[in-house]
Amino acid sequence: MKDELANLDATEQAELVRRRQVSPLELVDAAITRIERVNPQLNAVITPLFDKARTQAQEARGGSLPDGPFRGVPFLLKDLVCATGGDPIYGGMRLLRDARFVAPHDTHLAAKFRAAGFICLGKTNTPELGLNATTEPEAFGPSRNPWNPTRSTGGSSGGSAAAVASRMVAVAHANDGGGSIRIPASECGLVGLKPSRGRVSLGPDIGDAWHGLAIEHVVTRSVRDSAAVLDAIAGNMPGDPYSAPPQRRPFIQETGASLVIRSVPAWL
Repeated sequence: MKDELANLDATEQAELVRRRQVSPLELVDAAITRIERVNPQLNAVITPLFDKARTQAQEARGGSLPDGPFRGVPFLLKDLVCATGGDPIYGGMRLLRDARFVAPHDTHLAAKFRAAGFICLGKTNTPELGLNATTEPEAFGPSRNPWNPTRSTGGSSGGSAAAVASRMVAVAHANDGGGSIRIPASECGLVGLKPSRGRVSLGPDIGDAWHGLAIEHVVTRSVRDSAAVLDAIAGNMPGDPYSAPPQRRPFIQETGASLVIRSVPAWL
């Protein structure tokens, strides 16, 4: 059953939890087993949070886990920008790693991931401050591509991309300023959408990053996962300097929408 779970996307894993065909703890344990088996070759996960994740999954039996659309689904956070209070966050920097820096509080996005029901298993590798198109920080060493470990994962969300492509988890946090979602997605064979400026909050610590070019989202193996996660995390939060226009309908509904093909003007 553990190997079968690895091939399911996050939407299907959440559906199994809702049907009580699998428990959050079973999903978490299966994902941890895969990480422990595969990560030594790929170096995708640089900060495991396994004990904390197992505790959250066990507490789900008492109803403490939020009843969001991805309740009980294992998840990984890129070690940049999106912070969970009390957990390490290094931004790919040796200085912060050596200082054992710990985030003082959740970002708005981390709180939304938690409200969606995700259980965070750890942090993924990223270059220093996410500034390179490859994931090879001095602090943690390079992440390697699951399709060919001699190849790059791209950057700066290379650790997340390697984790999702290798089936450690079905979905992982990523962010993108100049291609940091799209490059790793293309190099690892994933879905990598960069949302519109202001679609996802960077707060409360950041208002604007790179004049709106830096955007938060995820990398996934299915389009429906990417759309459903964006539904869960999109929206203006207190302190945000601007926001994207509201969508006409949930993004997940767009995945099955018919295309409107307009005729080509006669003069073309």
